[in-house]
Amino acid sequence: MLHILEPGLKTTIQDTGRFGYYHMGVPPSGAADKYSFLLGHALLGNPPHYAGLEMMLTGPVIEFHKKTVAVLTGAPAKAELNGEAIPLWEPVAVSPGDILRVGRIEEGIFTYLTVSGGLATPEMLGSRSVCFASGFPGVLGRKLLKGDQLPLNEPLPGVLRQVGKSVPEESKPVFSRQLDVHLVLGIASERISDEGLTGLLNQEWTIHSESNRVAYRLHGGRVRYKKEAAPFGSGSSPGNIVDIPYPIGGVIVPNEEELIILLNDGTGGGGFVTTGTVISPDISVLAQAKPQSNVRFHAVTVEQAFQLRRQKELFIEKVKMSVQQA
Repeated sequence: MLHILEPGLKTTIQDTGRFGYYHMGVPPSGAADKYSFLLGHALLGNPPHYAGLEMMLTGPVIEFHKKTVAVLTGAPAKAELNGEAIPLWEPVAVSPGDILRVGRIEEGIFTYLTVSGGLATPEMLGSRSVCFASGFPGVLGRKLLKGDQLPLNEPLPGVLRQVGKSVPEESKPVFSRQLDVHLVLGIASERISDEGLTGLLNQEWTIHSESNRVAYRLHGGRVRYKKEAAPFGSGSSPGNIVDIPYPIGGVIVPNEEELIILLNDGTGGGGFVTTGTVISPDISVLAQAKPQSNVRFHAVTVEQAFQLRRQKELFIEKVKMSVQQA
């Protein structure tokens, strides 16, 4: 059992997401920085779909009621176990009565707590991930509150051998205010002029403070539409199209001076020009970026996108192999 003594700013239960219901208006949700989250599970030998905690900007104070092994990953934060500093990216043994305190997150947005065996909290539509917009009951539809008690599954056999191990430095994500984000152009990019596509890729964009797990807003550049009428049935604005399904990572251009990029809690469709999709590994990078961070976009092919995703998968597999060989 995890007893929440102080909940932090916005701590939620997340796993790798809820799939197969996006067309019904239920977004996948799941860990915003899936890469850091999966590295935590890999360090513990957990299956990737197990649930953990996502902590935003300021972490919680948690009392453990079970002997187990836990690890913190993601954005750098000050963390203490029973008043003693502990590092991120290294599994630690915990006992009943131990108290974990996660303080202010220094760079980035989200820090993750994963525990051997995962959380045994309720499921909805095949996932334990919180989704505020879907109106799920109990802890599935809200942030954690003081006094919440979260059941844990039994720790995996042999997990104590992982205590003190760490993720290789080359596998750890970098948290920066200067981001390079890759995208695959397409969807409705024919509505953007050549000058507009050049502006999208050659200008620096700044993340707006009105950004969250649903979508990030970016300003500072300019994307010019083609000078032609909007499609029949889409309205009068040149930024309108006939409604389409939006992908997670979709780069929406609602006007010539703003971009909206959908993240894990994003809406499933709409009628704005959508010029491409951020590749899945870079959604984790983008979700960790604080407001006023700067972004440059780089166009890649579908084949290049798969290669970049495979690089991240290989890092996770390397950590899994180290666990199996322990």
